[in-house]
Amino acid sequence: MNALDRYRRPDTGDELVPVTVEAIPPEADDRIDLRNLLSAFRRRLGLFGAIVAALVLLAVLVTARQAPTYQASATVAINTREARVAPEDNGSVLAPLPDSSAAVDTEVQVISSRGLAQRVADELKLQSDPDFNPVLAAQRDAANPGLIDRLLDRAPEPAPALPADSPTVRQAIVDRLLSGLTVTRVGVTYVIAIGYTADDPTKAANIANAFAKEYVKSQVDAKLSASRQANGFLSQRIEEIRQQALADSAQVQQYRIQHGLLSTSGASLTEQEISAYNQQVAAARVEAAADVARLQTARRQLANGSNGEDVGEALTSGVVGSLRGQRAAISANVAQMEQRYGPRYPELLKAKSQLADIDSQIQAEINRVISNLEAKSRVSQQRLSSISGSLGSARGTLTENNRAAVGLNELEQKAAASQALYESYLNKFKQTGAQEGTEQPDSRLLSEARIPNFPSSPNFVLNIALGIVLGVGLGLAAVFVAEMLDTSLTTSDDVERRLGRRYLAGIPDVRSVPGLRSISPVDAVVRNPTSAFAEAYRNLRASLLYGTSRGPVKIVAMASALPQEGKSTTSICLARSAASMGQRVILIDCDLRRRQLNRFIQPGAQSFGLLDVLAGRATLEQACCEDPVTQAVMLPLSTTEVAEEDPFGSEAMDALLERLRESFDLIILDTAPILAIADTRVLATKADVVVLLARWRKTSEHAVRAAIKLLPSDVRIAGVALNQIHVGKQTKIGFGDPAYYFKKYKAYYS
Repeated sequence: MNALDRYRRPDTGDELVPVTVEAIPPEADDRIDLRNLLSAFRRRLGLFGAIVAALVLLAVLVTARQAPTYQASATVAINTREARVAPEDNGSVLAPLPDSSAAVDTEVQVISSRGLAQRVADELKLQSDPDFNPVLAAQRDAANPGLIDRLLDRAPEPAPALPADSPTVRQAIVDRLLSGLTVTRVGVTYVIAIGYTADDPTKAANIANAFAKEYVKSQVDAKLSASRQANGFLSQRIEEIRQQALADSAQVQQYRIQHGLLSTSGASLTEQEISAYNQQVAAARVEAAADVARLQTARRQLANGSNGEDVGEALTSGVVGSLRGQRAAISANVAQMEQRYGPRYPELLKAKSQLADIDSQIQAEINRVISNLEAKSRVSQQRLSSISGSLGSARGTLTENNRAAVGLNELEQKAAASQALYESYLNKFKQTGAQEGTEQPDSRLLSEARIPNFPSSPNFVLNIALGIVLGVGLGLAAVFVAEMLDTSLTTSDDVERRLGRRYLAGIPDVRSVPGLRSISPVDAVVRNPTSAFAEAYRNLRASLLYGTSRGPVKIVAMASALPQEGKSTTSICLARSAASMGQRVILIDCDLRRRQLNRFIQPGAQSFGLLDVLAGRATLEQACCEDPVTQAVMLPLSTTEVAEEDPFGSEAMDALLERLRESFDLIILDTAPILAIADTRVLATKADVVVLLARWRKTSEHAVRAAIKLLPSDVRIAGVALNQIHVGKQTKIGFGDPAYYFKKYKAYYS
């Protein structure tokens, strides 16, 4: 034994043991193998194709049944620049739309609103169109019943008794109108596309254009309505505010009159009076001071010995000046006469008498001047006192006026506020009046909808493409789900990975092997010994006899979890194949209910069977028959024998098997299904190995697991063999299985 055939047991140091298949643990592989996925897809290719074909066919049928519809589209643009028409455009009642993305989105909702749809319906008179008016549509259907109604001889539903302009009908018209409307913003621009879909291309274009035009018109109407409402409101409010302003002004004037707060040139009369008194007092005070000063000066001059001639007023007096002139003339004449005539001259005396009279007159005039100064000083003082008194009285009056001015200020502020409010409303009224008739819309129609030449729906290419895409998606999902739910066994990897059992062989379905489609499996294994079918049984025999190191194998129990797994056919073919190779083989039918071996043996050829041998009613030689082609021995169950309570657990069965061990190289037991019959569990304990057969892509792994659990723990299971494999399919979907490479080595078979 070389190094490749031995391994070191980890718990015994240097002891070496032979390598067996059971001793090699399976390698864990967490890689995603695309070939495995492809194989799984190929296994479900029929399901995938059926789903894709069904959805494509459904798309074709739906497309064929859809009535053609046409879509027309008009575009409007939000104005980002406001037209200046009226002199005071800034006085508009409705401000222009803001330059923002939210404003455009809002206008999209406005176009889609029921209010605008109602305007369009009224403009186009859709209440008389049966396509929109449900009452007219019901009347039309009642007058022209459909094919189904005519075939069933069924009267159509009567039209509802509703007037065409009822709220219910109008709502239904709007609902139908909005159902075909699509309003979208073009990218991030200020352009809005208004599309409409209808059965009639002309109607689609007309409705799309009507929506666009009504939208632009509604903006002008909204501004005009707002201006008119504002004018009506302002005219009413202006009259109210004017009356209030007049009342407030009258209250101010009444308050002025009541409290003596009359004024001219922006100042009250009292203030003007005080101002005049202040000026007069100042002048009187100056005048009185001057008069007193002149009087006191004159008095000081007199007190200093003056005769009054040097008093300023006397100097300026005309009388005094005239008297002084006369005195000077007389004095000159007196001086001449004194020199010429002497002191006693009569004329001299007369002249001196005249001179004395003139001096007395001058003195009297000076006294009158001094008296006049005193009188004038007294008058100035009295006048100053009088004016000061009047000033004090005026100041008292002003104090009262100032107290009353607090209330006046409040009334004046109230009147000014009323007047300002009146003027603002009046200006706004004039502005809105000037704006009426000059309203401009906030959007403009860029392009009108054209009548479409081709229907927009149904789109055959798009529907088929969607059907294919959906079909592929659902098909892949179905493949995935089916693969996840599929618990059948397909490849050797499934057997070893999911069951943890050795894979013995894959036995093909004879109908899938080229050249053997018309030959029965039992004959094909002998008549075509070089075929892939016959080679599969030789592989199974080699796996049983040479694939284990636990001693010689002579008794093999062919078992399965469920019926219809091909146990009897496999047992017969294995027996004939082994016999053809020179082995002494005996096949024993142990299925007491089906007795499938009798179908291979000619009817009536056997009078005795296994139960007769076990009961001692016949010898082994009497019950057995021989295959004339391969000389394989068959021990069937006769059609007349009745089973005992437990024939396979008897000592007679043990003795029979011991006897057969000595005479045959291979003893094959064709047993009943493990899950259905308990006899197989008994026979499994008597066989050297048990071969579990599983039908390819039919038998569930859960069934095989359940069968393994039912077998006694000391039963030696050689492994699992897959039966009835379709060779052509396995080469496509059985990645990892030996049959997957059949095309590469099929030249070895003939």
